[in-house]
Amino acid sequence: MRTYYVYIMTNKSRTPYTGMTNDLERRVYEHKHKLVPGFTRRYNISQLVYYETFNNPRDAIACEKGIKGWLRSKKVALITTANPDWEDLSSDWFD
Repeated sequence: MRTYYVYIMTNKSRTPYTGMTNDLERRVYEHKHKLVPGFTRRYNISQLVYYETFNNPRDAIACEKGIKGWLRSKKVALITTANPDWEDLSSDWFD
């Protein structure tokens, strides 16, 4: 069974970016190494601060769309509840 992830990454200014993938490690690597053109490269989004897992891709897509529709304050509350210090959850993945 495949696993799907909804994740939130940020930068030093705590600008949140929400995405969905079936390979979290690869996707985080792409963001950290600026391999993805667009918002994440432009705003230096490189810290994984939140993620959750799903077994069904439709559930993951629905969750991602829901979070993307939230106000910034609600996204910040979600991250702070799960990761109070906003630590980079992927800090030791690529050493």
